Amino acid sequence: MTQIQAWAASGPTQKLELIAVDSGELGAEEVEIIVEYCGICHSDLSMLNNEWGLSSYPLVAGHEAVGHIGAIGSAVKGLHIGQRVGVGWHSASCMHCQPCISGQHNLCSQVLPTIAGGHHGGFAEKMRAHWLWVIPLPEQLDISSAGPLLCAGVTVFTPLLNLNIKPTDHVGVVGIGGLGHLALKFAHAWGCEVTAFTTSASKIEEAQGFGAHHVISGYDSASVMQAANALDLLLITVNRPLDWALLLKTLKANGRMHVVGVVPEPMPIPAIELIFGQKSVSGSPTGSPSALATMLEFAARHRIAPQVEHFPMHRVNEALAYLAAGKARYRIVLDADF
Repeated sequence: MTQIQAWAASGPTQKLELIAVDSGELGAEEVEIIVEYCGICHSDLSMLNNEWGLSSYPLVAGHEAVGHIGAIGSAVKGLHIGQRVGVGWHSASCMHCQPCISGQHNLCSQVLPTIAGGHHGGFAEKMRAHWLWVIPLPEQLDISSAGPLLCAGVTVFTPLLNLNIKPTDHVGVVGIGGLGHLALKFAHAWGCEVTAFTTSASKIEEAQGFGAHHVISGYDSASVMQAANALDLLLITVNRPLDWALLLKTLKANGRMHVVGVVPEPMPIPAIELIFGQKSVSGSPTGSPSALATMLEFAARHRIAPQVEHFPMHRVNEALAYLAAGKARYRIVLDADF
């Protein structure tokens, strides 16, 4: 029996408590990571509260974990003990379905989320994942702030990578939060003209600092129409309903509105806005192991890092409440202190 210390919730909306978790024997293709830092994401809150009906308890959240390898299974490839690595939203996939063999492991029908299916995440002294999903960290990255790149970072980077976005394109980002501030940084470094949409006047100067060439304050008709027919890509990073028909008017012909924020309600989309102008609406989850590695290399090259606030891991409940209250600017990282 192998026990690790972890901060776990015993049920929905319950405070996390420090418990001992039996992680069993290390699998042949598994890697055990000694956690040094772990980001907190709104998805952690959703899972802890079972908002998506996917949670099982006790639940150890945390899917933006970074640290160094403490042990490897006998069949692990390309990794070694002591190496700096990270794990994001997924920790395993089937390895033999069409998405997996085509390099889209994140679309595998059997993909295992790091904090679902009884799997334990990074609010712990150690965690495990299949070796393919354990991503080496470039030496140039600051490990103390790298964790959020493994979820928020790859979520906003993948559309740039997969949707044929060109450096000459004009990209809009709706919402300047945990996802949106990184979207501005990546789109700017990609070479695009970037427009930020926010309802917070206090974020205008920050958005410009993150890489926005233009900032539109407000989601009302007069504000949004400042970008009418201007955008090749409009990236939706918020998780609340908006005037989708109005936002579609910001797109150029052949433009795309792409959703990465988990909007909880159905999105009414007028067909006429899609037909005239040949526009499209799409969405995507996080990214494959290949996309994660590419994103980290790009972030290291362009010195892209999330703006983070640190809490020691023993104050995890305080950190979760801080995030739930919308106070985070813009990601929270827990420092392991077992």
